[in-house]
Amino acid sequence: MLVTHKTHRQLRIQNTVFLVLLLSVTSALAWLSTRYSFEADWTAAGRNTLSEASTVLLDQLKDPVSITSYATEDENIRRSVTSIIKRYQRYKTDLTLNFVNPDLVPDEIRTLGIRLNGELLIKYQGRQETLKNISEQDITNVLQRLARSGDRWLVFLDGHGERKAQGTANHDLGNWVQHLEARGLKAQAHTLAQNPQLPDNSSVLVLAGPQVGLLPGEVKLINQYVADGGNLLWLTDPGDLHGLMPLAKALGISFEAGIIVDPTTQMLGLNDPRFALVAEYPNHEVTKNIEALTLYPQSVGLKVTPLPGWTSHNLLRTEARSWSETGKIAGSIQFNKGSDVAGPFTIGVALTRKIPSPETPLTGKQSTGVKSTTQRIVVIGDGDFLSNAYLGNGGNLKMGMNIINWLAHDDNFIDIPVKMAVDKNLQLSPMAQGVIGFGFLFIIPLTFAGAGLFIWWSRRKR
Repeated sequence: MLVTHKTHRQLRIQNTVFLVLLLSVTSALAWLSTRYSFEADWTAAGRNTLSEASTVLLDQLKDPVSITSYATEDENIRRSVTSIIKRYQRYKTDLTLNFVNPDLVPDEIRTLGIRLNGELLIKYQGRQETLKNISEQDITNVLQRLARSGDRWLVFLDGHGERKAQGTANHDLGNWVQHLEARGLKAQAHTLAQNPQLPDNSSVLVLAGPQVGLLPGEVKLINQYVADGGNLLWLTDPGDLHGLMPLAKALGISFEAGIIVDPTTQMLGLNDPRFALVAEYPNHEVTKNIEALTLYPQSVGLKVTPLPGWTSHNLLRTEARSWSETGKIAGSIQFNKGSDVAGPFTIGVALTRKIPSPETPLTGKQSTGVKSTTQRIVVIGDGDFLSNAYLGNGGNLKMGMNIINWLAHDDNFIDIPVKMAVDKNLQLSPMAQGVIGFGFLFIIPLTFAGAGLFIWWSRRKR
């Protein structure tokens, strides 16, 4: 092609226009990259992407979610927390994550019960819950509990010297109830003498250690509540049942004589021999994820003979060295083979039975086509372990929260399938390893060297 002054000018114009367009497109793409982002999970199992169950739940959360991580300045911890929370933020833009150095807010840490570096505080619609195990399954289940639909009313029987649900005395349950209310549950006291009818919206009836005998009519109402399929938490104490023997009989429960004594607690620096220790737990929804010891200040052993239709599960069992002291507890005490009862003892049981659905009247018979649900009852041989004075010991608070969640049927946790990192390791056969090694060490370098020599030789011949 003949290059003239005119064609030379046209080529310069073309090059200039091309350069301007290239810079304009590059600048536009750079600006768009600051406003929009795109991420793709190319892992074989999609382990960096939320499961369908989590995304469906996030779609149901209409209000903002706030997550606070109490983590030190350790970048490794903060990076791992940010990594998993970002998966949720991709689907819910009003989910926020903030970091707080726990060393700077010691009072807040004590109030919330934060113990682990990086522990989360998740808030939704005025409710909150802390989370130690940071995984998709745990985070999704917390969000599910915080977004629980409908009201869960806990009705505390009152008028017989019971522990007060809103009380601040050492023996009351105010601190425990505050934690329950922070998780969306509601509590109210009810006196049968004033209103001989339990509220229809009662999710769980709580008998928190009455100190005065109940009237026969009140016991009859409680028994009718149980017969109709109501869920019950009975926190009993050693000694007199104060008129609740018919309830114990209806549940197939009897009590050991005396107060449980556990010498194991002396090794923990507890001088009161009436403390009972539980260190191992069965595989049950109530005891799930409880690893800390739980302490029971004054407990009584339970013996369960399930009645027809009922199924029992032992939840709490004392150490083998414990015994039930039938004599006076004062000074130095020891096991008396003649009068005392050797342990270990069951001090916590869960009872379940299938009943007709709430929409269908209870007739004692299961009608054809009627759905079944599960009635749940928990009996603990100690009411002090959830009191204000002892709630902070070991895993007592966690145990109390699990008991209520189970009784209120809030244990239907979302099961997130475990995503295996199948593509994390590359396994090659010895032949493949040899080919790759020989190729990188010899074939590729020789190929480049040969190509260079060929180009050099070709140019030299010109």
